[in-house]
Amino acid sequence: MSKLGRCRTGPERFARYAPWVCAALTLLMIAVDHELRAAAAPAAVSGDQSVEAGRELFIVGCSGCHGLNGEGLKSVDGSVLGPTLIDSGEAAAYFYLSTGRMPLSDPTKQPLRKDPVYDSTQIAELVAFVGSLGNGPKVPGVDVAVGDLAAGGEVYRSQCAACHSATGAGGALSYGRAAPSLSQATALQVGAAIRIGPGQMPVFGIDTISDQQLDSLAKYVEYLHHPQNRGGLDLGGLGPVPEGLLVWMAGVGGLIVLCVWIAYTPRRRRAKP
Repeated sequence: MSKLGRCRTGPERFARYAPWVCAALTLLMIAVDHELRAAAAPAAVSGDQSVEAGRELFIVGCSGCHGLNGEGLKSVDGSVLGPTLIDSGEAAAYFYLSTGRMPLSDPTKQPLRKDPVYDSTQIAELVAFVGSLGNGPKVPGVDVAVGDLAAGGEVYRSQCAACHSATGAGGALSYGRAAPSLSQATALQVGAAIRIGPGQMPVFGIDTISDQQLDSLAKYVEYLHHPQNRGGLDLGGLGPVPEGLLVWMAGVGGLIVLCVWIAYTPRRRRAKP
């Protein structure tokens, strides 16, 4: 065989090494993809890092009323701008932040539910920071799946209905305050509120409402969001006020119209020739 015949052409050389080249390129692409995914994924945040991040958020958005270290502040006339958060706990921070009640522009007004200012990650960081200020209550673990609806209804009617109404629509309190509606309350928010007692609401410890009862209560509150009204129209779920209004407008009003019609019927008949 001649020397020229033994020489391989370019395509033949490529065909010989093509499997190895493809394998190398595949491994390279896998390595690059792994690095890109690792760079794009959020880094795991330790507890200390979360507290520190929460402190930075707290200084910017909360320290104007609660102080740099959560000690609380008072105005010149002695009125409280923001209460101390020492020993208020993670549960209090979670409730007020997740329901949008904090931050509050006017500390003299009752905090009302609105869209949260912070996202879930920022709320978790603020909760971690406030929790580090003392030994307050933790965010309770609520599992509605193991709760009993009937038992939750009993707890609600005995402990909650007097202020929040039987349907969870809320109600008036003293000093111009009001018990809020529970139509948007989540199970975790219900649990946090039970353990901290926000506003005029009392604190319910585990000796009053156990963890098992709390699971059932949260399940019943979720049921109130879309109850089965087998008796007909719920009329807004506001109780006797709309029901009484309907009776007066439709019932009594209809009777008055009927009486007037009966009284004037003979006159119309006598007037005929």
